[in-house]
Amino acid sequence: MNKLIVSLLLTVGITGFAHAAGDAAAGQAKVAVCGACHGPDGNSMAPNFPKLAGQGERYLTKQLHDIKSGKRVVLEMTGLLTNLSDQDLADMAAYFASQKGSVGAADPKLVARGEALFRGGNLTKGLPACTGCHSPNGSGNAAAGFPHLGGQHASYIAKQLTDFRKEEGGRTNDGDTMTMQTIAKRLSDEDIAAVSSYIQGLH
Repeated sequence: MNKLIVSLLLTVGITGFAHAAGDAAAGQAKVAVCGACHGPDGNSMAPNFPKLAGQGERYLTKQLHDIKSGKRVVLEMTGLLTNLSDQDLADMAAYFASQKGSVGAADPKLVARGEALFRGGNLTKGLPACTGCHSPNGSGNAAAGFPHLGGQHASYIAKQLTDFRKEEGGRTNDGDTMTMQTIAKRLSDEDIAAVSSYIQGLH
């Protein structure tokens, strides 16, 4: 538990990924193809595609670079970013970051368990509270590159947590600290369902 907390604190101080300043106005023209899955303003209507509106610019830029390089595998995006420059990616991230995200609703039956995990973690499992990186209202920490979660589709959150939990073939682009991989491995399927639902209604 102590190692996990130290990793979380160290991650905040890591400068990590440097990127060019994005131009939201220029980005609007560059995200036209993205709208098919993520919505024109980044508010995806399909629960399997993430909402990008209001997401932190630093986080978005890193994910775009990771997807382009193959560090993060997203089959639906294969080849879509290949011919885009660093400035293109920065502009796209700036555009989505400038948009207002929408909020869904949590399943009332899962709220208590989801809120307890999100706000308090689970000491017996060595789980820190999600609020430490993603803030009490789910807005994340844009400067540190921690993503905005509030209002995100529950099924998308659940898939990401499940992918982080996989031993092989899962999601591994959470940095050198592997914080999310460590946390996800301590979550049960029921935990994932509850916290994902809670996040969907969080704002």
